[in-house]
Amino acid sequence: MEYTVGHYLAIRLTQLGLNHVFAVAGDYNLSLLDEMAKDSNLEQVYCCNELNCGFAAEGYARSRIMGASVVTFSVGAFSAFNAAGGAFAENLPMLLISGAPNNNDYGSGHILHHTMGYSDYRYQIEMAKQVTCVAVSIAHASEAPCLIDHAIRHALRNRKPAYIEISCNIASAPCPPPGPITAITKSLVSDAGTLKVAAEACLKALNKSKNPVIVIGGKARSAGGEKQIVELADKLGCAVTTMAQAKGFFPEEHAQYVGTYWGEISAPGVENLVAQSDCRIYIGAVFNDYSTVGWTCQVTGENDLFISPHHVRVGKNEFSGIYLDDFLAIFAPMVQKNPTSLEQYRAKGIKPTQIPAAPAEAELTVVELCRQIQGIIDNKTTLFLETGDSWFHGMHFNLPNGARVESEMQWGHIGWSVPSMFGYAVSEPDRRNIMMVGDGSFQLTAQEVCQMIRQKLPVIIILINNRGYTIEVKIHDGPYNRIKNWDYAGLINVFNAEDGKGLGLKAKNGGELAEAMKKALANKEGPTLIEVAIDPQDCSPDLVVWGKRVQTANSRPPRTSLNMI
Repeated sequence: MEYTVGHYLAIRLTQLGLNHVFAVAGDYNLSLLDEMAKDSNLEQVYCCNELNCGFAAEGYARSRIMGASVVTFSVGAFSAFNAAGGAFAENLPMLLISGAPNNNDYGSGHILHHTMGYSDYRYQIEMAKQVTCVAVSIAHASEAPCLIDHAIRHALRNRKPAYIEISCNIASAPCPPPGPITAITKSLVSDAGTLKVAAEACLKALNKSKNPVIVIGGKARSAGGEKQIVELADKLGCAVTTMAQAKGFFPEEHAQYVGTYWGEISAPGVENLVAQSDCRIYIGAVFNDYSTVGWTCQVTGENDLFISPHHVRVGKNEFSGIYLDDFLAIFAPMVQKNPTSLEQYRAKGIKPTQIPAAPAEAELTVVELCRQIQGIIDNKTTLFLETGDSWFHGMHFNLPNGARVESEMQWGHIGWSVPSMFGYAVSEPDRRNIMMVGDGSFQLTAQEVCQMIRQKLPVIIILINNRGYTIEVKIHDGPYNRIKNWDYAGLINVFNAEDGKGLGLKAKNGGELAEAMKKALANKEGPTLIEVAIDPQDCSPDLVVWGKRVQTANSRPPRTSLNMI
């Protein structure tokens, strides 16, 4: 069998376990798409635009080992770079693959369409280097196997996106066949000596503590350490909390789970529990202005352990060259039981709040909305929380084991959830995929709902129509936070056209919402968008507190030249 560059790339993706690649066609990538289509195990899923295409691949990577998107040169790749930046910030392996000019045009002095209007086309790969862990350009077929494998290896090793650029006349050129994929996937090996020394140093600090607590952060999942974290928790017996970005990364029905840690908007009792611990075991933690509520809750001490994807820090000692899952696998068996922090938490007698159902005809509130969403969350649910007020509501959901939450709290791109949920649902169509999104965010990427209809994906979209950018209002208000209203439910009929099975529903009270939820759960042939009317002033109290703190951090006066010296 004769292999081509495009076919080689497709086989590598299927060897990794990918069954789908997301694409937007353009003349520089058409031959590449033809060649990739020769692999019957790799379905091409088409998107409305390149930004959404990139975010769909990012969403797919939340379920699989990585995601992949194919776009055209410049006009396509520039849009997709935004999504690649998001994947980089959120530690998600993704391949951004771009068609490129004919290799005969390089150095020819030709001015080509879809370029900046000059004859040097290297600007795109230079841009790609800023938002990916590695960027390669394939202008000769003989280089393709090495460069493709190099890009994939770095994406997996760094849990970041990688960029591959392929000249349009090279995609169909013959190249050697791919070898075993283990040459790429088996390349992550921790240094055994460093593992041992790091574990001993952490154990020494832990043994000095009286009330350790485990705090799980947003990088824990990307490092592949969720199973090992549970093993460590079981062995240690202490209280376990998750930072906001890690919601759902630890089984919430576990006896040691105490809730979300998010500074002063933490779950009841959790802020003091973390603050009073003499050994916080931070696993995959990310400290930014959002996660620390405007730099108000970055609690650290000399006896804390910082276990990160590629290194471990304890006190003044730093150990690199080791991976989180490897470290936890040898550290967990070494620790001794110390349930003090859990006992302290239980002694406070904190009980979950029971929310009564609102009258069926009463004006819909976010409290009643979340109560009804809670009622449809099962162990096969994945809940996407759009950037904004949905974050704060989502922290209060109780997740049965197996349920997942996905958010984008580092990049924080509004509109992210629509295409990312699309990509995730392509990978996981049998899960109960629910998305909470505001009207302002939805307007940025609404087109991809039509692709959910095209793929017959039974996604449930809870669209909160409160006439604006609520999260921005609570940080810093102005007329720029008001948007043009849409008939969001009516938009589904536009996307359905002659053959779609999507549903567009509206709910103004609890009774209408309950009826809409029943219809959404019954619709298995396409997405259901439920537009809920919410008063613009009705939002999470946590958002109000958080917004003020973030605004205070944003408004700090400039340093004077004297202060900078």
